[in-house]
Parts: sequence; structure tokens; C-alpha cells
Amino acid sequence: MNAASFYAKAPRHLVAVDCIIFGFDEGRLKLLIMQRKVAPMAGEWSLVGGFVQEEESTDEAAARVLEHTTGLNDIYMNQLHCYGDVARDTGARVISVAYYALIRITNHDKPLAREHGAHWLELHEIPDLIFDHGKMIEDALTALRNNAQFHPIGFELLPEKFTLSQLRCLYEEIYRKTLDKRNFRKKILSLDVMEKLDEKDKTSSKKGAHLYRFDPEKYEALKRKGLVFEI
Repeated sequence: MNAASFYAKAPRHLVAVDCIIFGFDEGRLKLLIMQRKVAPMAGEWSLVGGFVQEEESTDEAAARVLEHTTGLNDIYMNQLHCYGDVARDTGARVISVAYYALIRITNHDKPLAREHGAHWLELHEIPDLIFDHGKMIEDALTALRNNAQFHPIGFELLPEKFTLSQLRCLYEEIYRKTLDKRNFRKKILSLDVMEKLDEKDKTSSKKGAHLYRFDPEKYEALKRKGLVFEI
């Protein structure tokens, strides 16, 4: 059997990407979801996604979908899992590759997101979603928690300049538990991966809180020493 005959006999399936887009705003971890515009299940809540085009890799398709919805490119994105249950999509046989992305909400194109019917919701506000998108979110949260514990990906969600309280609040949202203020401060400062700025955030008090900035060079130095980023 030649190659053409071999591939001609193979079944054809649609391949899609679905993006679990995390943001952090007003002390809360949020997700960007949208109302589906096409049948089946038009009008129902959905993750942001689309089909992989013939000339694209799945990574390229996910990056395109993210930029198309948020106006952002070159953002943190990680492949999560492949979802291929036979009846997962009621419209056709669709295999979906899911990605989770971390963005700074203040940087994204809000009018563009609204144009696509996308909305930021807190985790407890997420309604029932189509197909297996709820499972994708659960899996993405687990992956986010695991990766944030040993890699400095949490900084992708914060503004460039942040307070230690904002950083602690972010990790409390990711881990879904309260963290001891003193222990967290001691731990994160001991890693020496941030730069303390000569600036203060005075939105909460006249005295203000020192602002910090993540320093990639310090993090690389930490890795060269064989030490591990762990929170």
C-alpha cells in the first residue's frame, strides 16, 4: 500500500484548541470566558477557542486565538492536555488540545474582548460551560497550582510593579488557602528573585507599602546555583 492509499483510508477528525485564560484583578483570580455564537449550544458559556488551520501547529493556533481575543502576543502559555472523548462535542468528532495562559488584565484589549463577547469572571462565578470545558478548567487550576509552586509563573499575572501583599494575595488565590503573612514574606525574600524599588504604593495607607519587581536575571542566578524556586 502506498502512502496516498494509507492516509486516504484513515478517518478524518477536526482538531481544535481551547484556551483557559487566567488573569488577576482586584485581589481575585479570574477567567476569560465567552458566550458561544454558533450552533450547537449557541448562547451558552464557553472557553475561548477555535479550530487548528492546515498550516498551523497547535501552539500557533492557540497563540492566534489568544491574540485574536485579547490583542496580546508573546504571553505565557502552556499546553495542558488533549481531550478526545468520542462524544465530547455534540456537533462533530472534535479532538481538542487545551492550553492555559496567564495575562495581565490591564494589558489586554478590553474593547476587542467585548467585541468577541468575552467576560472576566471570578472562579466562583463561572457558570456551567459547554462540552468538557469545566473539566478543562479544573485541570488547568491543578496545573497552575503545581507549576506556581516551583516556577515563578505567578509574576505573569501581576503588574510589573507590585507589593508583597499583592503577591501573597495572588498565591492565596492560586492555592485557595490563607498564607501566613510573616512566613510568606520571609520565604519569598529569601529566594532573592525580586528587586526592591525606591517607590511605594500609598493607595491603602499614608505610610505606603514598598513596591517590588521580578528580576529574571536573579532567577537565572538562583537556578545556576542549583537552588529551587519554591513557595
